Amino acid sequence: MPTVFDLHCDTADRLAWQSLEPQIKETCGMDFYGPNDQSDPAGCRDLARNHCHVSLEGIGDTPWAQCFACFIPDELSRSDSLLFFHHVERYLDNQIAKNADRIGQAGSGADIERILQSGRVAAVRTIENARFFALDPSYVDEAARRGILMASLSWNAAGPLASGHDTAEGLTPAGIAALKRMESARVAIDVSHLNDRCFDEVASATSAPLVASHSNSRAVCNVPRNLTDAQFDCIRERGGLVGLNFCCDFLREDGSPGFDDISRHIDRWLERDGEDVVALGSDFDGCDTPRCIASAADMPAFQNLLRARFGETITAKLCGLNALRFFSRRIPATL
Repeated sequence: MPTVFDLHCDTADRLAWQSLEPQIKETCGMDFYGPNDQSDPAGCRDLARNHCHVSLEGIGDTPWAQCFACFIPDELSRSDSLLFFHHVERYLDNQIAKNADRIGQAGSGADIERILQSGRVAAVRTIENARFFALDPSYVDEAARRGILMASLSWNAAGPLASGHDTAEGLTPAGIAALKRMESARVAIDVSHLNDRCFDEVASATSAPLVASHSNSRAVCNVPRNLTDAQFDCIRERGGLVGLNFCCDFLREDGSPGFDDISRHIDRWLERDGEDVVALGSDFDGCDTPRCIASAADMPAFQNLLRARFGETITAKLCGLNALRFFSRRIPATL
């Protein structure tokens, strides 16, 4: 069974949400994070077993490394973003400790390999929309010490570091400072959600490899959240990764996407010499997904579909090997 290395999910937020300070939930305008959470609040608190997309029970015996993003909503101030980050990370700490026989914290590429070899899930920490980096670039170092291996500078709106696809604004001075510190701390730079101007400015501001943790092909599904061919080529030439997003809205412009729609994005990237670039970036617990990959429990069947369509080698690279190689090269055990 091919190893899974999923570059993005929102599961940590979803599990931690109910225990947030009321004023944070009020600012974000959400009492609960995902569908059915309000009707079954006890069913979305524990990583081991839940009704979310990702659970240890759903992962089962599949060798699996999971990037657990701390997704910081655009509505939060810089200081509230830092409080939010600490809350989500502490909650994830507790869940990993509670299930130490099934999951381990990975602070490097070597850790990921070691934990997988032990038969456990490798938990990789990331940040989506690292707004609090604008408070002071030193917070990049704090995040790195907490085990953050990858971070993005924006979500959808204009932010203190960079701007998302709902806007046309560019990279800020604080964003440039954060990028430089991320490069120094070897925190991988995630370009998902950046608008086109910000993508170009990030690419110009750093020579580091870039990762689009959960973005599809705009040539296949013409929405701003997806990557242009030129952006994909830039990531490929830098030795980066592009994670296939299972979000229905980014797979197909109308109707309900199926496996053929997913395949068209992979085909496009393979046509652009992307065999060593493609990866998984499910966006589990952050979106609606196709029926063929409705949760982590569907991954073995989904891998069978990939194997039948693309063969063993492409399937292995897409599902995990490309991401494993990237993080082993980018973040070795000595850091």
